[in-house]
Amino acid sequence: MFDPSETSRLFALPPGADFARELVLGLKARLKDEPPEAMARVDLILNTRRMQRRVEAVFDTLGAGFLPRIRLITDLADPIDKARLPKPVPALRRQLELSELVRRLIDTDPKLAPRSAVYDLAQSLGALLDEMQAEGVTPDDIAALDVTDQSGHWERAQRFLNIVTPYFDPTSEAPDAAALNRMVLAHRLDRWRDAPPDHPIIVAGSTGSRGSAFALMTAVLKLPQGAVILPGFDFDMPRAVWDMLQDDVRNTEAMQGEDHPQFRFARLLDHVRRDRGDVKTWTATPPQNPARNALVSLAMRPAPVTDQWLSDGPNLPPLEEAIQSLTLVKAASPRDEARAIAMRLRQAAEDGITAALITPDRMLTRRVTALLDRWNILPDDSAGTPAQLSAPGRLLRHIAQMTVQGPTADALLTILKHPLCHIGADRGQHRLWTSELELFMRNEGVPYPDLTQLQSWKKAGEAENWLAWIDRWLLRPAHTASLPLTELVRAHLATTEAVCAGSTSDDASELWAKKAGETCRKACDDLLENAAHSGPMTARDYADLVDGILRAEEVRDRDAPHPHILIWGTIEARVMGADLVILGGLNEHSWPDAPPPDPWLNRRMRQQAGLLLPERRIGLAAHDFQQAIGAKEVWLTRAERSEDAETVPSRWLNRLTNLLQGLRDTGGPDAIKAMEARGQRWLDLGKRLDTPLPAPLSPRPSPAPPVIARPTELSVTNIERLIRDPFAIYASKVLRLRPLNPIQHAPSAMHRGTVIHEIFEKFVSDSPKDTDLVTEDYLLSVARNLLDAKVPWPTDRIQWRVRIEKIARWFVENERARRSKSWPVQFERTGAIALGDPPFRVTAKADRIDLNDRGEALIYDYKTGTAPTRDRQLLFDVQLLVTAAIVAEGGFADLTPRSVAEARYISLGGTGNEVPAPLDEAPPEKTLAMLRKLIDAYRDPNTGYTARNRMHKDAFGSDFDQLSRYGEWNASDPAVKVHLT
Repeated sequence: MFDPSETSRLFALPPGADFARELVLGLKARLKDEPPEAMARVDLILNTRRMQRRVEAVFDTLGAGFLPRIRLITDLADPIDKARLPKPVPALRRQLELSELVRRLIDTDPKLAPRSAVYDLAQSLGALLDEMQAEGVTPDDIAALDVTDQSGHWERAQRFLNIVTPYFDPTSEAPDAAALNRMVLAHRLDRWRDAPPDHPIIVAGSTGSRGSAFALMTAVLKLPQGAVILPGFDFDMPRAVWDMLQDDVRNTEAMQGEDHPQFRFARLLDHVRRDRGDVKTWTATPPQNPARNALVSLAMRPAPVTDQWLSDGPNLPPLEEAIQSLTLVKAASPRDEARAIAMRLRQAAEDGITAALITPDRMLTRRVTALLDRWNILPDDSAGTPAQLSAPGRLLRHIAQMTVQGPTADALLTILKHPLCHIGADRGQHRLWTSELELFMRNEGVPYPDLTQLQSWKKAGEAENWLAWIDRWLLRPAHTASLPLTELVRAHLATTEAVCAGSTSDDASELWAKKAGETCRKACDDLLENAAHSGPMTARDYADLVDGILRAEEVRDRDAPHPHILIWGTIEARVMGADLVILGGLNEHSWPDAPPPDPWLNRRMRQQAGLLLPERRIGLAAHDFQQAIGAKEVWLTRAERSEDAETVPSRWLNRLTNLLQGLRDTGGPDAIKAMEARGQRWLDLGKRLDTPLPAPLSPRPSPAPPVIARPTELSVTNIERLIRDPFAIYASKVLRLRPLNPIQHAPSAMHRGTVIHEIFEKFVSDSPKDTDLVTEDYLLSVARNLLDAKVPWPTDRIQWRVRIEKIARWFVENERARRSKSWPVQFERTGAIALGDPPFRVTAKADRIDLNDRGEALIYDYKTGTAPTRDRQLLFDVQLLVTAAIVAEGGFADLTPRSVAEARYISLGGTGNEVPAPLDEAPPEKTLAMLRKLIDAYRDPNTGYTARNRMHKDAFGSDFDQLSRYGEWNASDPAVKVHLT
């Protein structure tokens, strides 16, 4: 294939080239005069599995013929070698072993790290171990580092690093995958050195950023028919800049240049003692846009020579050519960015062109995928869907999490409503009972369900077997002890399969069906197979482990996605082959991503040991950017603001726009405006897409139903509501609507009021005439007992008890004063009177009614919040006034009509307070007259139930504001009466 040469065969393709296609065309061209089987003698070593699939697809499009022997850099072993070498230790087994070793180390010295950090530290150690294997760094190299300035930190880190030392034992019968790859590479390089092969061996698509890949590439260049084809090589960068990068390679102490996109190529050239002129183009195909490549090359020059912008910028090719198919989208928010991208991808699908979104921002790709769903377009995502987000993965995680916290209302219903729950048989009946059980739990308030509570459900008898199934598998208490991992996995899988099968079936096959089920099953089988290598685990540790394992798995369905709409990670920019390339999420900390924190080695120590510097990730991302921006049509997109703060443009986008801004004489600012104008067009289209169709605003409603449909009975609380918000009475009493209670009942003001009412009722009722029991200690004793029984939330239980302790002395002193002139006779009694003709029933529940020596009634109402003022009681909050009127009319059982000496609110908030009712201004007869007038008014068919008629404050909400369309109108708008029939 290649003519004999004294120099290394270094080839390259420029940024923007369809690397896979040009690679195949170059092979075909060089073998066109050879027999067909010559292609089969070529060893082609590629960098990724996706590149391999793309190369094979290109061969398919070119007709029948032989394929070269295609291998991956990470899989170089021949079948014979594989048979001789030991099987690698599964990555999961190593992770479990490292976790157990880290846990033991922390147990011996808890000061080293918190126990909650076990899995994070083990994962970080595993990554460091892989990197050391790939770069050929041994534990001895790490131990020999100069740690003069960081001895304290190094002593702690060394104790952890000693854990990985056994994994470098060359005599180990069970090496991990990284060690095995290193071993395979060493064997292959030894064979090539002893007996160089005479057939073509080509390494293509790799930048040589990893030590093992770099060693392979340099070895191939020494072979008689060896060659390396570099992706995205910058042929426009001057020789002087290449020389400067090669100087940076040699000056290891300065640690500069790693963040440049061409640095890895400069290192390769320096190692094989060649320069930029020795790199030849693999094919004669010109770049997609030579002018843009030259512009980007200048923009990406190393920082020390950016002054060349001034000298070289005016000599660039015409900027109109460089930016003619370049679009810049500067969106106001991530949603706007995703919407513009989704619309452009939809247009590409309609036009039948191949379009690829390239971004490291997974949140952006999810937004775009969700927006494309409105047009039934499912993009082909190279990352697939994380198994943890699939239906089987979610069910596995939900059940694992329930063993941590025990059964709660929301956790139980989440599992019962899962699409795989009870799918074995009778799922329709299961869904019906689940819906009815949910309403029961909402109404009754069952935050921590158990079988006893669920048996009070009205359908409990009919669903006895179903409830027994729930009790057996889903109502078990939380695991508090550490258990062997094997036991935890088996119990977890048994529970998940039982939940999937249901109460009337043993068939759980649907759980493991389709791609998602197969992927999750394999992950669970791997976990069970390697569980013996882990120590005991708590339920929390196990749930975190399951989540991490499923997060690392990908679910891919090759048939479902759209064939021309692609989502790629940044490394796939080298594959190319798309007509339209969208570079999304071009913000700092996204592209490039911030280097992850390294708890073991600082930057200087990494350089001394021969490990990769953090800047390497930035340099690789820069190369991916330079490669992708050279495509035929390119979009550059970013959001100017994230969910919580303004964003900073990606450094490469900043460089490009800053360079153009400075090229005023050649039209740079106009070029930026043209790019932004093209992007703004799509942003405007996106806004129009989401702009709702114009519709008239709803007026302030005042429905007037027929008299026969209106309520004939109201409680005093609803009387107050009728005064303030008549529409709420219409919705609740005429339409018979009520708010849906939350699933997980949380402590609320209403619940607090109910419990505190019960505490003071019991305290007072236990001593109706015996003031010896009216003591602070007895009140606190009653409070503790009832709070323990009625409040399941520990924090709120303490807070509420503290509130009672603050007012206990004040209440007891005032209670003794009340007892000196009266005694309690009724608690939480409901009274009623009938007014008008036909009679309208008004009811009231009195917290407490006392009688004095003259037989007069004293009415008390406990308030856990602020008691209403005198003026508010006269106009709106008429509870005590109406209750007094009912007492005066003899509306309470066992109480004959009698005068009311006083009525007052006892405020239990803060330090305590009492507010009397204004009986002097509103005696019972006046209150009765007010009630008759109010009732007569709403018996008039022309009187409507006006929404928010006399609210205390506009900020106060109503349960039925959404129904009344509040917000489309305000309190100053006139009500529009609607007669209903």
